[in-house]
Amino acid sequence: MITVLIPIAVLLFIILCKRLPKIGGNVQAALIITGILALILGGVSTPSGWIAAFIDGADRLAWVIFLSVFGSIYAETQVRIGVIDTIMAALKARFGRHPRALVACIILVLVLAGSLLGDAIAASTVVGVLTVTTLASMGLEPEMICCIIVMGASMGSIMPPITQAMALSSSLVGTDPDPVLRLGYLTTGIIIVAMVLFVTRVYIRPSKLSVSDDGTVSSGEKRSGFRILLSNWKSLIPLMLLIVIVVFRTIGNESVKFDLVPEFLKNIRHTSENGTVTDLYTWMTQVTIIRGLSNGIVLSLVFVTIITMFAFKSVRKDIRGVISEGLSNVKITVGLQLCAAFMLGCFYAGGQIDTVTQFAEGLNPNVLRIGGAAAMALIGMLTGSQSTAQNVVFSFFGPALIAIGLKPTFVALAGANLAAAGQGLPPADLTTFVVAGIVGGMLGKKVNPIRAMIYMLPMCLSLLAMGLILLYL
Repeated sequence: MITVLIPIAVLLFIILCKRLPKIGGNVQAALIITGILALILGGVSTPSGWIAAFIDGADRLAWVIFLSVFGSIYAETQVRIGVIDTIMAALKARFGRHPRALVACIILVLVLAGSLLGDAIAASTVVGVLTVTTLASMGLEPEMICCIIVMGASMGSIMPPITQAMALSSSLVGTDPDPVLRLGYLTTGIIIVAMVLFVTRVYIRPSKLSVSDDGTVSSGEKRSGFRILLSNWKSLIPLMLLIVIVVFRTIGNESVKFDLVPEFLKNIRHTSENGTVTDLYTWMTQVTIIRGLSNGIVLSLVFVTIITMFAFKSVRKDIRGVISEGLSNVKITVGLQLCAAFMLGCFYAGGQIDTVTQFAEGLNPNVLRIGGAAAMALIGMLTGSQSTAQNVVFSFFGPALIAIGLKPTFVALAGANLAAAGQGLPPADLTTFVVAGIVGGMLGKKVNPIRAMIYMLPMCLSLLAMGLILLYL
């Protein structure tokens, strides 16, 4: 485990100790140095090995990078058509003079989005982007804005009815998901209430914020939130279309589930000289790094962005400007994500991921609960992926817990909570990296994703505690 602990300790030290000459507080430098250290400790010393590690990491994070790029362009189209102003004006018209209520409302909207989409990144990208300007207008720092968005979306992503985390953990232990989902409403609901109270009481200080009431027009007539939405309904069409597409691609009912854009791409076929037929979507999924474009959420964003560009004159007349602005907004973040990809690839190449997996496999029954939970959290920290933590550790950790007499429903639910807790911990939460890029792009400011992750520690610790409690019921 020393090969795991040393790189992580160095990473946190460089990021947190800003007095270090030249590299102190530099996230990009910290990620690269951590990756190099992981390779050295893992015995990988050849240039080809380092390049292969970077390509592997870039391939693993390609869809996240593409999501940042197209998410930023999508966000720019929404700014141009005024959807952000419409929704935020409606919220501020209702809660404009109550900062804590407004923040609580935003978190709950993100929770709802996450529970319908089943994915934190999707909820952050589709709905979270609409909250950035309002939170910024309150005087909140960019990292806190990022924290609020990711926190709401992350809690929503494990909230039934559509929750990939609980569905996967139920499948891994072979139990009926319905009881897991029913209990999940209670456990996740407790965490949501606790975090809303924590954020609004600890992080939000009304005396230091300035939220104005935007529900007025030039004549001074005050309008309700409903009237604001009604008068600007056309600007909401692309957003609603995106939500519908993502909901249908993530819904659990196979008879209703439909992934629009991939299905369309599957109908674009090419026949080679030897008669082999390959469709465009299948080809995309087989090409290194390019496979990131085949992600359903990315394709949905691209599709709705194209629709917006040609359906709204305010966007159509300056498509080049929209794309240019979107790319400009996200260039710093993409650089940061490439550094994170290098570090992730190095963890795999250096054997750190295997080390953690072996650590979990070697546990005896007396320490299985604590050790397995720690292994899941650590895998989540290293990969920034909830599903990876479940597939790598919970695939054997879950059945082992059932073998010692624990209830399958509690075990499955614990697995979802532990994986979600690990994903949100520093230093590699993918959702935070994506949202940090969007927030930084929209505000034109540098956003430190690690600092945002540190702000989210209360949520991660709550999820971890809930997972441990379930393992002892």
